[in-house]
Amino acid sequence: MSDLEHRPVMLDEAVDLLAVRDGGIYLDCTLGGGGHAREVARRAGPAGRLIGLDKDAVALAHAAENLREVSGQVTLIQSDYQDLDDVLTELEIPGVDGILFDLGVSTWQVLDPERGFSFHQDAPLDMRMDQRAETTAADLVNNLNERELARLIQHYGEERWASRIASFIAEARARRPVTTTGQLVEIIKAAIPAGARREGPHPARRTFQALRIAVNDELAGLERGLQSGIRMLVPGGRVVVISFHSLEDRIVKNAFRNWEPADGAGLRILTKKPLRPGASEMEQNPRARSAKLRAAEKIEEPGDNRILNASKSIAQVI
Repeated sequence: MSDLEHRPVMLDEAVDLLAVRDGGIYLDCTLGGGGHAREVARRAGPAGRLIGLDKDAVALAHAAENLREVSGQVTLIQSDYQDLDDVLTELEIPGVDGILFDLGVSTWQVLDPERGFSFHQDAPLDMRMDQRAETTAADLVNNLNERELARLIQHYGEERWASRIASFIAEARARRPVTTTGQLVEIIKAAIPAGARREGPHPARRTFQALRIAVNDELAGLERGLQSGIRMLVPGGRVVVISFHSLEDRIVKNAFRNWEPADGAGLRILTKKPLRPGASEMEQNPRARSAKLRAAEKIEEPGDNRILNASKSIAQVI
């Protein structure tokens, strides 16, 4: 893998805000290449434990290679983070000291032409993070009716030309199925007026984002995963989320607010406004440019005498 593939976004900020404890138990819900997980495991020390989840089997293989030096502390599981409570229950872990979400698509997934995430390379129109899933981006593009397709592109992609793009897709697929990223990019370019194409990001970016989110059920999964994760935090435990577009960030912000203290219990928000990467990181790592980081800490309920450090309460099962 290249250096770019190994570069986790906002590494220091994320791990610092997790406030990693020696011997603590941490859950990385979006393992990717394992860059964040490796630093968390290092700081947790030999007695610490890192549980890494990812829907993508290829991601787990990349991460295993990247985590060799801390492999004795790490458990890697192919799973969607919305099922994290089931994973922790099966591992007999009643609570964790910290949870990390690094959302979106990984750089190496974009760079793999066969995965169909990139609008820069012609490839099968797939976009599944979990290759076991049945529905691909091609299925959505070819089978949704025009109105449903426009709604999907507008809602998940926040694309102003959604209706026009959906109309052009419907016309194109009537002639032949749209099965590759290259076909879709040309349709989108034709749909968006030339003046609009000359401004801003790549004209296909928002439509590709919308399809990826829909294929992988990312937003609904994030809501469920956040709620489960916050419940699994021990008092004093922290949750850190790195998001890459406004829909994700809005879900995180609202979830944190909904958990703000009532009678002393809940979440203490550590980032009143989301943190952004520094200029140097954005220059060196293009993926970081749209990143926003939010963090919060679980507050102990008054009179709650639960053990603060999850590692102490589950030491017997490690």
